[in-house]
Amino acid sequence: MAAVALILVVVAFILVSFARGQIDWDTSREYLFWPTIMRGLVNTIWLSVASMAVGIVLGVLCAVARSSPNPVLRGVAMFYAWFFRGTPVILQLLIWFNLALVFPKLGIPGIWQGRTVDIITPVFAALVGLGLNEGAYISELVRSGMLAVDSGQYEAAKAIGMSYAQALRRIIMPQAMRVVIPPLGNEFIGLLKTSSLASIIGFSDLLRNAQDIYYNNAKVIELLMVAGLWYLVVVSVASVGQAGLERRFGRGHAADLRR
Repeated sequence: MAAVALILVVVAFILVSFARGQIDWDTSREYLFWPTIMRGLVNTIWLSVASMAVGIVLGVLCAVARSSPNPVLRGVAMFYAWFFRGTPVILQLLIWFNLALVFPKLGIPGIWQGRTVDIITPVFAALVGLGLNEGAYISELVRSGMLAVDSGQYEAAKAIGMSYAQALRRIIMPQAMRVVIPPLGNEFIGLLKTSSLASIIGFSDLLRNAQDIYYNNAKVIELLMVAGLWYLVVVSVASVGQAGLERRFGRGHAADLRR
């Protein structure tokens, strides 16, 4: 009871502090549906969805390569996961955005070449940076799903004459996805918030657009409250979707546990 009372006191203190603090809530309400804020919200959502799509493709390929009998493929996949999981996302974004300092031009000499600064825009850098980073983490999710499949499934597929690729496509991956898909929802929720780091390279996401507004009107905390509210809304909607996925893919497992 003492712990509950302490929590209630702390929560009440925070709420009263925000309610009585020097925050112009009318300004927050005014900018809640401001066109610039709405554009930033849309950019945040599509960037997260696109980066997750890139990450899923790369993650599946990397996980399959990790389980391949080819040592070169295994080595490349292990290095990819090690590098992108071992460096901060913000560092990766900055490297992509400043790639022109290393490669002034991109393309195929004699066929087509373009200036890197024209190709690596904030949008491109954000999509590639977040997508590659997600792929490294998703590869571990997929690999854990593949490891969860009984080894007898591999042997059975081999016994009936299936190749390694056929066994993966027809038997292993469908069973692994049952384990992998629910955690992907949690990964996407994390990505929705991680995408705010793209604001540092000039991508016009929700946070960046809120910053652009408060740089002009000096209503810093008011605009941060607007951005925070929209992040909560989007994450809450994604959480509902995640819960639905967990129920959908956990039904068979729950039934097995009741036996």
